Amino acid sequence: MALAVSSLTASLSSLSFSSRVSDKPIALSFQRLSSLPVSLRHRPAPLAISASAAELETADLEKYVKSRLPGGFAAQTLIGTGRRKSAIARVVIQEGTGKVYINYRDAKEYLQGNPLWLQYVKVPLVTLGYESSYDVFVKAHGGGLSGQAQAISLGVARALLKVSEDHKAPLRKEGLLTRDSRVVERKKPGLKKARKAPQYSKR
Repeated sequence: MALAVSSLTASLSSLSFSSRVSDKPIALSFQRLSSLPVSLRHRPAPLAISASAAELETADLEKYVKSRLPGGFAAQTLIGTGRRKSAIARVVIQEGTGKVYINYRDAKEYLQGNPLWLQYVKVPLVTLGYESSYDVFVKAHGGGLSGQAQAISLGVARALLKVSEDHKAPLRKEGLLTRDSRVVERKKPGLKKARKAPQYSKR
């Protein structure tokens, strides 16, 4: 046991630890950017500006509609204005193949493929058998898509009257020339909505 302790002491004494810290600063060298080859220098990536397919399609449709309507909507002869709730639609019809464009977009895309709203737009044409004889161009604003679709229906019917007065009887029979005057009823003081009252409390 004493032999083992003495050998351990000898081995520890042979080790030397230096606590001295060098006062000499360490010099770090960096290579200058200008001395690097051109191929290794960092260059900011160019900004890639590319329009999506939907934006390009909308731009093309806008050019097409404007080419079909020289002078704009106001300069056309077969034009009708429809209203429903707070929606207003200016409608122009021209001889064509039955295409419908709303605010420079295809009607099916604009109306989100809703079959009822698309039916509203085409009912006047179908009533007279013109579903594949006229193209419809629409500028609509205000309200929601449902109100705009019904406003377009009235606008198409009124535009068809300018094609021939003989269209008045069948359109009137289907109720397509009557402006639906129903709008949202105003809220009343003391009520939650137009007619809904707070719950009655006896005490």
